[in-house]
Amino acid sequence: MYAIIATGGKQYRVHEGDEITIEKLNAAEGDAVVFDQVLAAGEGADIKVGTPVIAGAVVNAKVVENGKGPKVVIYKYKAKKDYRNKKGHRQPFTKVVIESISL
Repeated sequence: MYAIIATGGKQYRVHEGDEITIEKLNAAEGDAVVFDQVLAAGEGADIKVGTPVIAGAVVNAKVVENGKGPKVVIYKYKAKKDYRNKKGHRQPFTKVVIESISL
């Protein structure tokens, strides 16, 4: 069985046991997280699609890690104007493992 959940402005297709990286949540490592915005769930021909979410459907997960992604360098430059601007950014993330999907 799989489910499509929405979190952090993105949608993810998840199965039980999957480990996914999502936008940062306010949860410590080892905490349980419940995703209640389940857009679709099922297997094969037995799929339920929500309008926009399935009422009563939840996906339970556990936080494995909080961290930062790889550094992205932003470099601005204007020729002949002596203008150079270098910035770096590391996007924070939360890694969760899906424990159960229930309709």
